Amino acid sequence: MRLCMVLGAFIVITLINASFSAEESKHVPSIGGFPMRHKIEKNVLSKIPIRGASKNHGSNIGNYPLTERSNKTEEKNLRPSKGINSVQTSGAAPLLPDRPVLTIKIYEPGHLNKEIDIKRICGYGGKYLKLLILITSAHSHFTARMSIRHTWMNYGRRRDVGIAFVLGRTTNASLYESLNKENYIYGDMIRGQFIDSYINLTLKTISLLEWTDTHCPRVKYILKTDDDTFINVPKLLDFIDGHKDNRTIYGHIIENAKPYRQRAYKSFVPYHQYGGSVYPPFATGTAYLLTGDIVHELYVHSLKTNYIQLEDIFTAVLAQSLKIKIVNAGSFYNTRIPFLPCRIRNVISVHDIKENEIYDIWRKQMDSTVKCN
Repeated sequence: MRLCMVLGAFIVITLINASFSAEESKHVPSIGGFPMRHKIEKNVLSKIPIRGASKNHGSNIGNYPLTERSNKTEEKNLRPSKGINSVQTSGAAPLLPDRPVLTIKIYEPGHLNKEIDIKRICGYGGKYLKLLILITSAHSHFTARMSIRHTWMNYGRRRDVGIAFVLGRTTNASLYESLNKENYIYGDMIRGQFIDSYINLTLKTISLLEWTDTHCPRVKYILKTDDDTFINVPKLLDFIDGHKDNRTIYGHIIENAKPYRQRAYKSFVPYHQYGGSVYPPFATGTAYLLTGDIVHELYVHSLKTNYIQLEDIFTAVLAQSLKIKIVNAGSFYNTRIPFLPCRIRNVISVHDIKENEIYDIWRKQMDSTVKCN
């Protein structure tokens, strides 16, 4: 009798578990194309069919080839490669080339465009687009990307604004699959052919210039920013309407900065990359605005310029060579500020923002009960 009772209880528990599993696998509706919660999004990600990797293969900067042809190839690619273009891309101290290297020798053009919704980001080559915002992001920053998608990226629904993330490649097979699934859902991640790492930030900037030059050549303005920065899009659009300059870069401008020559510093630059004692004026890389008429020049000239691992310095060197104006705009902030509604509404960018803080800033920016002078 006891044996029968035990067997009966076991069968009931098994049926209940099966019922819950079936319920979890059902499709979950979304609002405006965005799944309603992160838990739901992860559920959706696990059910999207996996897309194959690109078959393109090219040169590299770093210990890993720039491209991944398949999951099996990715595992092999984890072994270091040899050559003058090698720069370590792991978490260890970077191993830099010991002599000047032209960027064209280490940059592989092209993007993984299969899952990108180009028409939504920049339709008609940017003919009707006033502003294209390109957000550099790291592979593992899924939560940061979601916080932006849920808040200020909503302005990308406007016909005159396009917004997308910019990333590189990864040699991690499971992470590569996750990125494919994420882009299948959102279609807003531009992925270049370089390995994504801090030392390759310059390649990431060149990649976004190339993508804009190829797919959005008629856009009027491009904002380059990072995924830990909050962008006040209405304020930025007002700024654009009040400035009609050509061949200009706007941002938070640093002048008379000196290079760090000690390898221990994150901003270390060796003499063979930049030999001067003082950098040219540069816009900090957290957020700067380009006029659309300089994108092609910047991209073409970047390939003919010696590689500098600090992307904002590299861009400044290009601007100086091409006689592009660098203009300071006080509403671009390179630091945190108090999260006060009226303070937030009067700036274009705020840097060093955590994922959860973006929601708070967004709520305060949109709060119609608070009136500012």
